[in-house]
Amino acid sequence: MLTAKLASLLLIAGVTCAASAVPPATSNLAAVLAEMDASSKNFQKAEANIKREQYDRLVHDTTTQAGSIYFLRTGNSVQMGLKLDDGTVMEYKSGTLRVYQSGPNHIETHSASGADQARFQTYLTLGYGGSGADLAKAWNITDQGSETIDGVKVEKLDLVSKDPGVKANYSHITMWVDPTRDVSLKLETFDPAGNTNTATYSNIRYNEPIKDLASYAIKCKGKCD
Repeated sequence: MLTAKLASLLLIAGVTCAASAVPPATSNLAAVLAEMDASSKNFQKAEANIKREQYDRLVHDTTTQAGSIYFLRTGNSVQMGLKLDDGTVMEYKSGTLRVYQSGPNHIETHSASGADQARFQTYLTLGYGGSGADLAKAWNITDQGSETIDGVKVEKLDLVSKDPGVKANYSHITMWVDPTRDVSLKLETFDPAGNTNTATYSNIRYNEPIKDLASYAIKCKGKCD
């Protein structure tokens, strides 16, 4: 079962970056999805800096983290690695999610199959290599118009999952996607309790070699719990 905790780990969130809005006109959704379809065929890998901001509505508290993340297409699946400045390292590969936390020196391992593996892939490919057709299959999409982030024109898409299991974790998700590269510059999630996560991706290295793949490896301090 894909829990809210696992969903939040897969939907890495971060700090909101400034965006200049262009008033929405007629929906450009069909053209955006078609462009994502075309560019997804060229997507091989991407690495980016990430900033994360989690807002807890109950205590009115915001937690901010930073780090780096990569996505690597291997055949029809996507491999992902994340390292944050608090010592958290996450790896998703071949249907298995591993999360290391340096504080307790602990590794969590979650193997997905069937519907859960499909959900893992749904989360992972939001704006990083996922086709427009696959996006439309999994989500009800509202095109909220074009914006500019860090000088890049992006399309703001609001997503409501067609999967009740996903919708139980997130009422909706907003992504700011650059369809020409099929990469997301910003991703914001909203859960039913009113908590939000916002991820900003910057310095995106598109289809370039991952700088130091070994640095994303999970390494315990001595023996892990």
